[in-house]
Amino acid sequence: MTPFSYARANDAPGAIRLAGAAPHAKYLGGGTNLVDLMRETIERPETLIDVTGLSGSIEARDDGSVIIGAAATNTALASDRIVRERFPLLARAILAGASGQIRNMATVGGNILQRTRCGYFYDDAARCNKREPGAGCDAIGGFNRIHAIVGASPACVATHPSDMSVALAALDARLHLSGPQGDRTIQLVDFHRLPGTTPEIETELHPEELIVAVELPALPFATRSSYRKVRDRASYAFALVSVAAAVDVEHGEIRDVRLALGGVAHKPWRAWKAENALRGQAATEANFRAAADRELADAVGLSGNGFKIELAKRAIVAVLGDLTGVAA
Repeated sequence: MTPFSYARANDAPGAIRLAGAAPHAKYLGGGTNLVDLMRETIERPETLIDVTGLSGSIEARDDGSVIIGAAATNTALASDRIVRERFPLLARAILAGASGQIRNMATVGGNILQRTRCGYFYDDAARCNKREPGAGCDAIGGFNRIHAIVGASPACVATHPSDMSVALAALDARLHLSGPQGDRTIQLVDFHRLPGTTPEIETELHPEELIVAVELPALPFATRSSYRKVRDRASYAFALVSVAAAVDVEHGEIRDVRLALGGVAHKPWRAWKAENALRGQAATEANFRAAADRELADAVGLSGNGFKIELAKRAIVAVLGDLTGVAA
């Protein structure tokens, strides 16, 4: 770990001022990802700005939406009564994401911003375009069991590791950002970037900008929702494939649906094609499978992860079947 200085901010304007005065600064929440990267010398900030003093409140609004402060811990969010009642898929995703000790430390903002767990990204002896632009990508021809099957590029096949962000993508979450140019809001599904030719640029954050809150818009049928994570072992493992889903069904017909996938792409993957295929259709296993086939039609497997295409399809069918009572 390289030497660094430390400063603590009490609010977003204070954090932004500190970042503007300290070149090569990083915002520090719980540190469950950033500190690991610093130990491995993947991240080398000259200054850490502690932002755990920002709001961590979880507030329900009269219109049914919920505002979550970026400094809220994963434990606080998963255990919040309103979240568990209105958005159970979010609570389940967080509980599937890490050990209790990590959830106690990890913040909502940091969870969204965590970087890939690709082994080649962490190995400074390997070629990695995300770590060193232009170096190449050893994962493409290497051990790529956990890597992307959609949205990848010849420059990078890494996946985003956050379970919580997959649920947020399905829930149409909006991020409230603050920076030197003022405040703005962005949809979570637009926040993370696909790799293209610049995999080192992972989000739409501007310099010195930070996440201050997450907004969950009202979605009444999200009470019928779930999150399923398929992984190599039962605990503390990143997803091979995960599915976040909420379904509105009346008289056996799907009136509306939200669907997102994890473990398959460089960002939480909103399954727009599958959603469009399901709306207005009967809740049947055949229709679930047809929607899954449509979503994964352009998926491309690598030498070690081609199985994830069929796995993702089956996971989609299984989750929708559980939510609608359709036996697989």
